[in-house]
Amino acid sequence: MRSLLDAVMGLGRGLELPQVLRGIVEAAVTLTDAEYGALGVVDDGQLSQFLPVGMSDELIGLIGRTPCGHGILGELIRNPAPLRLTDLTRHPRSYGFPANHPPMRTFLGVPVRVRDEVFGNLYLTEKRGGGSFDADDEAVVTTLSIAAGVAIDNARMYHESRRRERWLEALGEITRSLLSGTDADEVLRLIAERAREVAGADCAAVLLPATGAADQLAVTVACGTGASRIVGLRVPVDASLPGMAVRDGRPVVSADLRADPRAYPLGPDAESKAGDALDEEADEAAGHGTASGPAVAVPLQVDTGCGALRLSRLAGRPAFDDAEVTLISGFADQAVIALELARRRAESEELTVLHDRDRIARDLHDLAIQRLFATGITLQSATRLIERPEAAERVGRAVNDLDTTIKIIRSTIFGLRTTGDGKDGRGLRRDLTETVQRAAGPLGFTPALRIEGPVDAAVPDEVAEHLVAVAAEALSNAARHARAAHLDVALSVTGETVTLTVTDDGVGIGAAPHTGGLANMRARAAMHGGRLTVEPPEGGGTRIVWCVPLPD
Repeated sequence: MRSLLDAVMGLGRGLELPQVLRGIVEAAVTLTDAEYGALGVVDDGQLSQFLPVGMSDELIGLIGRTPCGHGILGELIRNPAPLRLTDLTRHPRSYGFPANHPPMRTFLGVPVRVRDEVFGNLYLTEKRGGGSFDADDEAVVTTLSIAAGVAIDNARMYHESRRRERWLEALGEITRSLLSGTDADEVLRLIAERAREVAGADCAAVLLPATGAADQLAVTVACGTGASRIVGLRVPVDASLPGMAVRDGRPVVSADLRADPRAYPLGPDAESKAGDALDEEADEAAGHGTASGPAVAVPLQVDTGCGALRLSRLAGRPAFDDAEVTLISGFADQAVIALELARRRAESEELTVLHDRDRIARDLHDLAIQRLFATGITLQSATRLIERPEAAERVGRAVNDLDTTIKIIRSTIFGLRTTGDGKDGRGLRRDLTETVQRAAGPLGFTPALRIEGPVDAAVPDEVAEHLVAVAAEALSNAARHARAAHLDVALSVTGETVTLTVTDDGVGIGAAPHTGGLANMRARAAMHGGRLTVEPPEGGGTRIVWCVPLPD
């Protein structure tokens, strides 16, 4: 009884489930003076885990595969009640022993219950001294099994609380990354990595709606085993686990992808329809030699549509239990909420910026342009009162400068009120500005840029793409050959045409044939029914004029 009390007290101090389970078997072996003992964890009518005590690691390796619940061991699964045998080989359910297994005769088996459910069975064999297990041994082990059930329950609750804590920590890290302005793609990668780590999975992937294919999902982010082989691949919504999660709006679990007809191979060289070919190939390449086994897919609602978070483990590892699936699903929901809040916050900040830009543009138009225009009219009317021609000429040049300044301010107003048609705010005005800024390094100075008219609204994307390429080519040619000290880039939309003019004060093009870059510019203009003109401006240098008609 003292030994039993010591064993119960020892079990009560354990919190880590693997240590508690091994401590139960060791205590049972000690109390009954058995040579061998084991604890078999029951799941779905068979043994999902088998913890032997009394055998060396070398002997366990020689025996090979652990029992799955046939024969005498399965008898306790079917009939969860204490079982004592003098010679287990004579029992009608006896299947014999595998090769290299030590001989065993006497046997005592007792179920271990946790909250009125059978968690597993305690198996004891070969009582030392040649005797058989008696009623006292059965009573002691039965009492121990009750204490073991309480200890297992405590360990499981502790493990569950620790697991929830890790999920909350991972979710907090994701939220902090979003609030700090981290890019959404990086946050999706962080979601996959943290979900894989906390869930103990071998591979994690985020699948989002495929571009141009409403019935497919594309692997956008992946990490873990075989991740590099599956990024960018697509799976059908109607015939895959992630697709089922998206379609039904709830988690989908598979105990083994290799034997699940709902699974879809992610690679073209899948060995079987049910296997995850790419994970399998990656495992083989890494020397693991195992394919994907258990998997779970949960819906992931992002701004581009409903996607899925897919986690998988290698074959032979435990399946995802209900508690894990619930935590993974809740983690995905909370991560999506954090993504949505970050997106709304970014939109709010962008809207504030747009309001400020609009206010500045309105002030420039109502105050600066109006005053400059009035000043220009005043000067222009005053020229009639000036008697000296040189003074009148100077006033005329000042009026022209004011007109140029008004055009520049108008261009600035268009820039403030135009953010492009793309979701990231890109447009022709911004792309051309960046192209000119990049040319400052090779040129040794920053070219002057003037943009007139609603270029983002009026110029189609196809024309804009060619126009930016032409500007880059012209700036590159000027940096390599012109030896210019000043360079002007002007883009204007007037009437039915868009015109790009690049003017430098360099050495000029001379009599060289218009090949290479100039030929490409001319070809780009011809594609849209336009033309390219190369001419020397007044004072020397080169002027390139690329003009293309705009569609109706």
